[in-house]
Amino acid sequence: MKQSRLLTRLWEFQNKYGYIPDVAISEIAQKLRVSKIEIEGVVSFYHFFHRQATGKYIIYLNNSIISEFKGFHEVKAAFEKETGCTFNEYSKNSLFSLFETSCIGLSDQEPAALINFYPFTNLTPKKVVSIIKDLKNGIAVATLANNSKSKIQYTPTEEKTIFFRDYETGKAINNLKYLHNSEVLEIISKAQLNGRGGAFFPVAEKWTYCKNNTSKLKYIICNADEGEPGTFKDKALINNLPGLIIEGMIISAYASGAQKGFIYLRAEYQYLLNKLKDTLAEFREQHLLGETILNIPNFNFDIEIQLGAGAYVCGAETALIESLEGKRGEPRIRNSFPTDIGYNNKSTIVNNVETFAMAARIIELESDFISKIGTLQSKGTKLLSVSGDVAKPGIYEIEWGTSVQELLELCQATAPYYVQISGPSGECINETEFNRKFSQEDLACGGSVMIFNRSRSILQIIENFIQFFKNESCGNCTPCRAGNQILFEKIKKIKQGICTSNDLKDVQQWAQIMKLTSRCGLGQFSGKTFSMAIDKFDDYFNLKVTTCNNDCKVAFDMEQAVSDYDELIKNTQ
Repeated sequence: MKQSRLLTRLWEFQNKYGYIPDVAISEIAQKLRVSKIEIEGVVSFYHFFHRQATGKYIIYLNNSIISEFKGFHEVKAAFEKETGCTFNEYSKNSLFSLFETSCIGLSDQEPAALINFYPFTNLTPKKVVSIIKDLKNGIAVATLANNSKSKIQYTPTEEKTIFFRDYETGKAINNLKYLHNSEVLEIISKAQLNGRGGAFFPVAEKWTYCKNNTSKLKYIICNADEGEPGTFKDKALINNLPGLIIEGMIISAYASGAQKGFIYLRAEYQYLLNKLKDTLAEFREQHLLGETILNIPNFNFDIEIQLGAGAYVCGAETALIESLEGKRGEPRIRNSFPTDIGYNNKSTIVNNVETFAMAARIIELESDFISKIGTLQSKGTKLLSVSGDVAKPGIYEIEWGTSVQELLELCQATAPYYVQISGPSGECINETEFNRKFSQEDLACGGSVMIFNRSRSILQIIENFIQFFKNESCGNCTPCRAGNQILFEKIKKIKQGICTSNDLKDVQQWAQIMKLTSRCGLGQFSGKTFSMAIDKFDDYFNLKVTTCNNDCKVAFDMEQAVSDYDELIKNTQ
């Protein structure tokens, strides 16, 4: 399908001009035979495509909650002062354009920004002054950018380390020469590998569905659109072990009979694009990709990279497939699985970076090795991205079954009080739950652990989360579109001091409605943390609301309502 080249063509114009002009829309429409209206709809869906002229340097400052607590507002003010621009506004400034953006996978190095998609970390107002001065003097962005590698803070003992052990190119897939595809599936099944993207669907089962599909053309997609705020463990794998991910995709292709693969790389990780391209080239040179891989008859498989354009919802597998096809990344109505009708309506396997890396290690080390590590239902190790009020933020490879308390000690958390598991769409836990264990039987963490001490405002955390979901919702289904706005209004009432206990009940009811009726995970889980926090931190919320019966009414606070106006008048006198 020609339209599947749409994102790539849009990026060509975006990179050339700094935005996508009308002439580009017309040219693409003619060449791909797609209507201009449809292209406009695609462009408007993604954060990093612009239809108005931008400056030479486009700066995206991360506004996640970790960034907020680490100095976001001071850094934001410094950027505006030094550039003379205002965030999220287009201006005639030929040098700079400023935009806020959601988590960019650098939560362990906040505040952080992307300048022309190069990473700048641990920002301070002083650093901003220096960066902008250098850019004005013509120093190349690439030479100013920071090394964004996350520190691998912890791995288990050598006999239990799986991911971050020594890696040798081709070691895992060389075992395919001695295995039938059914044997590969049996090994993956015996190791009890479940998907690491959050849903924890059995991998061998998914791959078997694809293998048994009668489609002549099948696809493997690696979901590298790691967009959950607080998560950066897939970035660490791409940075440190790109070959391991590719080997996992090759193994999946061998097991299922797929011929074509894609790595869907989030736009925020553009600075890792060349590393992936170089690794793919190395595999082709060694005849580990392409035709007759490893001299195995009829084993033909190759991989290309598709760059995303900034949309959290594309982390959902059907939305990702839509995006890969050159469409708006909106989740499909769930009437079939991608292994039945996936990319270009063909059988498709979608797994994330960590899943493919683990699959490669399983074939390399064998299932018996993996089965000795972890718990009864959760085998092997898990990668966690740890950030927040800790002395040692970074990547932790823990054995399944490790307790939250053990992790808090490893990362040297400072007076932990509120812990967010699996990002904003996950769950929050309080001090009474620190004995819980990371496992699919208990805390089935997708990869993000954000730790906050008592000095942090729980309401500020939740407000940041709900604002994120409001911004990232595709708006396609009413429960998500309306529900997140209603939750946001409840937060405003709490901040204004006019929230009642009934409002908190409304929050929990709306969270349940959204869970049951939203089309995809964004809407289904966007109210989850707010609802859970009301119960788990009831002492906090009880101080902020008025307890009343069903006919309770809160008086209108005139003084509060006109306070902003009074302040404005005062400042202009």
